[in-house]
Amino acid sequence: MGALTVTATIDRFPTAGNWTISRGTVTEVEVVTATATMDGKTGRGECRPYARYDEFAEGVVADIEAAAIDMRGDPEADLAKIMSPGAARNALDCALWDLRAKLAGKRVWELAGLAAPGPVITAYSLSLDTPQAMRAKAAENAHRPLLKIKLGGEGDMERIEAVREGAPDAKIIVDANEGWTPESYHELAPALRGLGVTMVEQPLPAWDDGALAEMARSLPVCADEACHDTASLAALKGKYDMINIKLDKTGGLTEALKLKAEAEEMGLGIMVGCMLASSLAMAPAVLVAQGADIVDLDGPLLLAADRDHPLTYDDAGVHPPSPELWG
Repeated sequence: MGALTVTATIDRFPTAGNWTISRGTVTEVEVVTATATMDGKTGRGECRPYARYDEFAEGVVADIEAAAIDMRGDPEADLAKIMSPGAARNALDCALWDLRAKLAGKRVWELAGLAAPGPVITAYSLSLDTPQAMRAKAAENAHRPLLKIKLGGEGDMERIEAVREGAPDAKIIVDANEGWTPESYHELAPALRGLGVTMVEQPLPAWDDGALAEMARSLPVCADEACHDTASLAALKGKYDMINIKLDKTGGLTEALKLKAEAEEMGLGIMVGCMLASSLAMAPAVLVAQGADIVDLDGPLLLAADRDHPLTYDDAGVHPPSPELWG
């Protein structure tokens, strides 16, 4: 067996128009691509460094390069003992899964002992905007079965009313991105339920979510920023009804599969989500998304450009990746 070589690069993808959430607006996403090569085979993984978690592209590249030294050329190295959960470990973990699959001449789901995956219906996200603009965007996407609406506090009720007018038949979930208070939850939840909204992601700040344990949660609450890996599960008990599994938070496919299994044992619902990134970042998440209650892997649909051999999106949902892309 030859030597393992690991590299990391920064890639950029333009968004399809402005993308706005409660924390700001972007027109381009910056991702880090990890590449692992051995015996003429190459595996790749992608992560999206996220400033909310004090992650930046240059630092993620440095973390991957440092981890490669600690791995000592072993593609089976236990990254959980070398790296902390987060974007850097995600890119490298997924690159190693891809490499191992190519070396074995198998697909990743076979190596992981999973059933062959199929397409899954994914949410389509609407950027935070004025009610008028969100109504128009909802009307454009009214054919989609599930819409995810970014909210930001003041004016949220008007935004949801406008979206419902634009897409009267779509199922709706909302993402508050830590922008609500307990009082706004109590005010908005019954009205949102009346408009057919079925869930809200992270209404309260992750660092100040204790009030959720005391609330009658008439609108189910999903932990996003409050849920990272299996170590974070214990603190969620009694506060949340489901969790959003994102590989950039778990630190890769390995931990994401563990998190899903443990959360299901706790009775939590499962959502599988993503950061805004390319098809390469979504590909391993499609495996985790099998059987999930809610899937939100629409990142490539919100970009103006994507990877070669991108994921297929159609009426059946997002399909598993081709081996040319990943896995």
